[in-house]
Amino acid sequence: MTPLQRIRIEKAALDCGFEITGTADDFGVKLRSAQFPDEVEVQPRGDAAFSVSSIGKPWLLDASSTAQPLQVEGFDELYEVLTAFASKARALASRLDLQLDELTGDWPRSTEAERRVVQRVGQQLYREALLGYWRGRCCITGLHLPELLRASHIKPWAACESDSERLDVCNGLLLAPHLDALFDGGWVSFTDSGEMIISEALTLAARSALAVSIGMKINGLTPDHGRYLVYHRKTIFRRGESSF
Repeated sequence: MTPLQRIRIEKAALDCGFEITGTADDFGVKLRSAQFPDEVEVQPRGDAAFSVSSIGKPWLLDASSTAQPLQVEGFDELYEVLTAFASKARALASRLDLQLDELTGDWPRSTEAERRVVQRVGQQLYREALLGYWRGRCCITGLHLPELLRASHIKPWAACESDSERLDVCNGLLLAPHLDALFDGGWVSFTDSGEMIISEALTLAARSALAVSIGMKINGLTPDHGRYLVYHRKTIFRRGESSF
Protein backbone atom coordinates (compact mmCIF):
# COMPACT_ATOMS: atom_id res chain seq x y z
CA MET A 1 0.00 0.00 0.00
CA THR A 2 1.41 3.36 -1.02
CA PRO A 3 1.13 6.54 1.10
CA LEU A 4 -1.31 8.00 -1.45
CA GLN A 5 -3.53 4.92 -1.28
CA ARG A 6 -3.60 5.16 2.51
CA ILE A 7 -4.50 8.85 2.43
CA ARG A 8 -7.37 8.21 -0.02
CA ILE A 9 -8.72 5.32 2.07
CA GLU A 10 -8.56 7.38 5.26
CA LYS A 11 -10.39 10.28 3.60
CA ALA A 12 -13.13 7.94 2.35
CA ALA A 13 -13.42 6.48 5.85
CA LEU A 14 -13.74 9.90 7.47
CA ASP A 15 -16.38 10.98 4.94
CA CYS A 16 -18.38 7.80 5.60
CA GLY A 17 -18.49 7.89 9.40
CA PHE A 18 -15.22 6.36 10.58
CA GLU A 19 -13.50 9.12 12.49
CA ILE A 20 -10.80 6.87 13.97
CA THR A 21 -8.05 5.32 11.89
CA GLY A 22 -6.78 2.15 13.47
CA THR A 23 -3.67 0.20 12.66
CA ALA A 24 -2.24 0.23 9.16
CA ASP A 25 0.38 -1.94 7.51
CA ASP A 26 1.70 -2.60 4.02
CA PHE A 27 -1.56 -4.32 3.06
CA GLY A 28 -4.40 -2.15 4.34
CA VAL A 29 -6.03 0.08 6.95
CA LYS A 30 -8.35 -0.84 9.82
CA LEU A 31 -11.11 1.70 10.40
CA ARG A 32 -13.01 2.38 13.62
CA SER A 33 -15.47 4.81 15.17
CA ALA A 34 -16.19 6.05 18.69
CA GLN A 35 -19.90 5.65 17.88
CA PHE A 36 -19.88 1.87 17.43
CA PRO A 37 -17.54 -1.03 18.27
CA ASP A 38 -17.39 -2.69 14.84
CA GLU A 39 -14.29 -2.44 12.66
CA VAL A 40 -13.66 -2.76 8.95
CA GLU A 41 -10.42 -3.30 7.06
CA VAL A 42 -9.78 -1.89 3.58
CA GLN A 43 -6.98 -3.23 1.40
CA PRO A 44 -6.16 -1.61 -1.96
CA ARG A 45 -5.98 -3.86 -5.03
CA GLY A 46 -4.87 -1.16 -7.43
CA ASP A 47 -5.53 2.52 -8.00
CA ALA A 48 -9.31 2.22 -7.47
CA ALA A 49 -10.10 -1.34 -6.44
CA PHE A 50 -10.36 -2.64 -2.89
CA SER A 51 -10.94 -5.66 -0.70
CA VAL A 52 -13.16 -4.81 2.27
CA SER A 53 -13.52 -7.07 5.31
CA SER A 54 -15.66 -6.73 8.40
CA ILE A 55 -13.85 -7.78 11.55
CA GLY A 56 -16.38 -10.15 13.09
CA LYS A 57 -19.66 -9.11 11.40
CA PRO A 58 -19.60 -9.78 7.63
CA TRP A 59 -23.34 -9.11 7.24
CA LEU A 60 -22.73 -5.41 7.94
CA LEU A 61 -21.07 -5.07 4.54
CA ASP A 62 -24.39 -5.51 2.68
CA ALA A 63 -22.85 -8.31 0.69
CA SER A 64 -25.13 -10.87 -0.93
CA SER A 65 -23.27 -13.52 1.03
CA THR A 66 -21.06 -13.66 4.08
CA ALA A 67 -18.00 -14.46 1.98
CA GLN A 68 -15.01 -12.34 2.89
CA PRO A 69 -13.51 -10.12 1.72
CA LEU A 70 -15.95 -8.05 -0.35
CA GLN A 71 -14.44 -6.98 -3.67
CA VAL A 72 -15.12 -3.32 -4.43
CA GLU A 73 -14.52 -1.56 -7.74
CA GLY A 74 -14.08 2.21 -7.70
CA PHE A 75 -14.37 4.90 -5.06
CA ASP A 76 -18.11 5.35 -5.53
CA GLU A 77 -18.69 1.73 -4.56
CA LEU A 78 -16.21 2.01 -1.67
CA TYR A 79 -18.10 5.02 -0.32
CA GLU A 80 -21.39 3.13 -0.65
CA VAL A 81 -20.07 0.08 1.20
CA LEU A 82 -18.45 2.07 4.02
CA THR A 83 -21.47 4.34 4.47
CA ALA A 84 -23.82 1.35 4.66
CA PHE A 85 -21.54 -0.40 7.15
CA ALA A 86 -21.32 2.67 9.40
CA SER A 87 -25.09 3.31 9.25
CA LYS A 88 -25.92 -0.23 10.31
CA ALA A 89 -23.22 -0.43 12.97
CA ARG A 90 -24.27 2.92 14.46
CA ALA A 91 -27.93 1.91 14.65
CA LEU A 92 -27.10 -1.47 16.19
CA ALA A 93 -24.96 0.21 18.85
CA SER A 94 -27.71 2.63 19.90
CA ARG A 95 -29.38 1.80 23.21
CA LEU A 96 -32.81 3.22 22.49
CA ASP A 97 -34.26 1.89 25.74
CA LEU A 98 -31.72 3.94 27.69
CA GLN A 99 -32.41 6.99 25.52
CA LEU A 100 -36.14 6.62 26.16
CA ASP A 101 -35.57 6.33 29.90
CA GLU A 102 -33.37 9.42 29.86
CA LEU A 103 -36.02 11.39 27.97
CA THR A 104 -39.12 10.19 29.81
CA GLY A 105 -37.91 8.56 33.03
CA ASP A 106 -39.68 11.07 35.29
CA TRP A 107 -42.85 11.38 33.18
CA PRO A 108 -46.10 10.14 34.74
CA ARG A 109 -47.45 6.80 33.51
CA SER A 110 -50.48 6.34 35.72
CA THR A 111 -53.09 6.75 32.96
CA GLU A 112 -53.44 5.22 29.50
CA ALA A 113 -53.10 8.66 27.92
CA GLU A 114 -49.81 9.27 29.75
CA ARG A 115 -48.47 5.87 28.72
CA ARG A 116 -49.35 6.60 25.10
CA VAL A 117 -47.33 9.82 25.19
CA VAL A 118 -44.26 7.86 26.36
CA GLN A 119 -44.97 5.22 23.69
CA ARG A 120 -45.06 7.86 20.95
CA VAL A 121 -41.66 9.16 22.03
CA GLY A 122 -40.28 5.61 21.95
CA GLN A 123 -41.77 4.94 18.54
CA GLN A 124 -40.26 8.13 17.13
CA LEU A 125 -36.82 7.14 18.44
CA TYR A 126 -37.35 3.73 16.91
CA ARG A 127 -38.37 5.09 13.53
CA GLU A 128 -35.30 7.33 13.38
CA ALA A 129 -33.05 4.38 14.23
CA LEU A 130 -34.62 2.20 11.52
CA LEU A 131 -34.29 5.02 8.98
CA GLY A 132 -30.60 5.06 9.86
CA TYR A 133 -30.14 1.29 9.73
CA TRP A 134 -31.93 0.87 6.39
CA ARG A 135 -30.60 4.22 5.11
CA GLY A 136 -34.05 5.61 4.42
CA ARG A 137 -34.99 2.83 1.99
CA CYS A 138 -37.60 0.10 2.07
CA CYS A 139 -35.61 -3.01 2.90
CA ILE A 140 -37.41 -4.99 0.17
CA THR A 141 -38.23 -2.66 -2.72
CA GLY A 142 -35.54 -0.04 -2.15
CA LEU A 143 -38.17 2.74 -2.20
CA HIS A 144 -36.32 5.86 -1.08
CA LEU A 145 -39.13 8.10 0.11
CA PRO A 146 -38.86 8.23 3.91
CA GLU A 147 -42.16 10.08 4.34
CA LEU A 148 -44.00 7.00 3.04
CA LEU A 149 -42.01 4.31 4.81
CA ARG A 150 -43.22 2.48 7.90
CA ALA A 151 -41.14 1.38 10.87
CA SER A 152 -42.62 -2.09 11.22
CA HIS A 153 -42.03 -4.20 14.33
CA ILE A 154 -41.38 -7.89 13.66
CA LYS A 155 -42.53 -8.86 17.14
CA PRO A 156 -45.32 -6.35 17.88
CA TRP A 157 -44.82 -3.58 20.41
CA ALA A 158 -47.59 -4.91 22.66
CA ALA A 159 -46.16 -8.46 22.62
CA CYS A 160 -42.67 -7.39 23.67
CA GLU A 161 -41.64 -8.17 27.23
CA SER A 162 -39.45 -5.10 27.78
CA ASP A 163 -38.39 -1.78 26.30
CA SER A 164 -35.17 -3.52 25.31
CA GLU A 165 -37.18 -5.74 22.94
CA ARG A 166 -39.54 -2.98 21.81
CA LEU A 167 -36.66 -0.69 20.89
CA ASP A 168 -34.26 -3.30 19.52
CA VAL A 169 -33.28 -2.22 16.00
CA CYS A 170 -33.17 -5.91 15.05
CA ASN A 171 -36.87 -6.17 15.88
CA GLY A 172 -37.80 -3.86 13.02
CA LEU A 173 -38.04 -3.53 9.26
CA LEU A 174 -38.45 -0.37 7.20
CA LEU A 175 -41.21 -1.10 4.70
CA ALA A 176 -43.28 0.49 1.95
CA PRO A 177 -46.88 0.97 3.17
CA HIS A 178 -48.43 -2.02 1.35
CA LEU A 179 -45.65 -4.35 2.54
CA ASP A 180 -46.03 -3.07 6.09
CA ALA A 181 -49.76 -3.89 5.97
CA LEU A 182 -49.09 -7.35 4.54
CA PHE A 183 -46.38 -8.09 7.10
CA ASP A 184 -48.32 -6.70 10.05
CA GLY A 185 -51.36 -8.75 9.05
CA GLY A 186 -49.40 -11.97 8.59
CA TRP A 187 -49.99 -12.23 4.84
CA VAL A 188 -46.23 -12.40 4.29
CA SER A 189 -43.26 -13.31 6.43
CA PHE A 190 -39.57 -13.97 5.89
CA THR A 191 -37.02 -16.68 6.49
CA ASP A 192 -34.03 -15.92 8.70
CA SER A 193 -32.01 -15.24 5.54
CA GLY A 194 -34.62 -12.80 4.23
CA GLU A 195 -36.58 -14.74 1.57
CA MET A 196 -40.25 -13.77 1.42
CA ILE A 197 -42.87 -16.36 2.41
CA ILE A 198 -46.37 -15.66 1.12
CA SER A 199 -49.46 -17.02 2.85
CA GLU A 200 -51.68 -19.26 0.75
CA ALA A 201 -54.55 -17.11 2.05
CA LEU A 202 -53.34 -14.33 -0.26
CA THR A 203 -54.85 -15.05 -3.66
CA LEU A 204 -52.89 -14.95 -6.88
CA ALA A 205 -54.94 -11.97 -8.00
CA ALA A 206 -54.09 -10.11 -4.79
CA ARG A 207 -50.42 -10.99 -5.14
CA SER A 208 -50.40 -9.61 -8.67
CA ALA A 209 -52.24 -6.44 -7.68
CA LEU A 210 -49.84 -5.87 -4.79
CA ALA A 211 -46.77 -6.82 -6.84
CA VAL A 212 -45.47 -9.36 -4.34
CA SER A 213 -43.74 -12.58 -5.28
CA ILE A 214 -41.69 -15.37 -3.77
CA GLY A 215 -38.49 -13.96 -5.26
CA MET A 216 -38.62 -10.84 -3.09
CA LYS A 217 -35.96 -10.69 -0.38
CA ILE A 218 -34.54 -8.58 2.43
CA ASN A 219 -30.83 -7.90 2.24
CA GLY A 220 -29.09 -6.65 5.36
CA LEU A 221 -30.49 -8.87 8.11
CA THR A 222 -28.28 -9.80 11.03
CA PRO A 223 -28.42 -13.04 13.03
CA ASP A 224 -30.19 -11.07 15.77
CA HIS A 225 -33.20 -10.51 13.51
CA GLY A 226 -33.71 -14.27 13.53
CA ARG A 227 -35.41 -14.71 16.89
CA TYR A 228 -37.97 -12.05 16.06
CA LEU A 229 -38.64 -13.55 12.63
CA VAL A 230 -39.19 -16.94 14.29
CA TYR A 231 -41.85 -15.30 16.48
CA HIS A 232 -43.50 -13.68 13.45
CA ARG A 233 -43.63 -16.94 11.48
CA LYS A 234 -45.03 -18.90 14.42
CA THR A 235 -47.46 -16.34 15.83
CA ILE A 236 -48.50 -13.86 13.15
CA PHE A 237 -48.01 -15.50 9.76
CA ARG A 238 -51.23 -16.92 8.26
CA ARG A 239 -50.26 -20.54 7.82
CA GLY A 240 -51.11 -22.70 4.87
CA GLU A 241 -48.97 -25.63 3.91
CA SER A 242 -45.74 -23.78 4.66
CA SER A 243 -43.41 -25.63 6.99
CA PHE A 244 -41.70 -22.49 8.30
